[in-house]
Amino acid sequence: MQTNIGSLDRGLRIALGLALIGAALGGWIGPWGWLGLVPLLTGLWSRCPLYTLLGVHTGRSG
Repeated sequence: MQTNIGSLDRGLRIALGLALIGAALGGWIGPWGWLGLVPLLTGLWSRCPLYTLLGVHTGRSG
């Protein structure tokens, strides 16, 4: 599978995902924080299904 997420996008997704999950575990934002799994997993896999559907690629071309 080809990746469609660049390194900056990947880092931001992982950081946001971990922050949301941490906030959910800490009880600060409730169960909605578990939605942080989505950016975390797409960041770890460097692949976003929505980007594929929209034809978006944030990585280097070439």
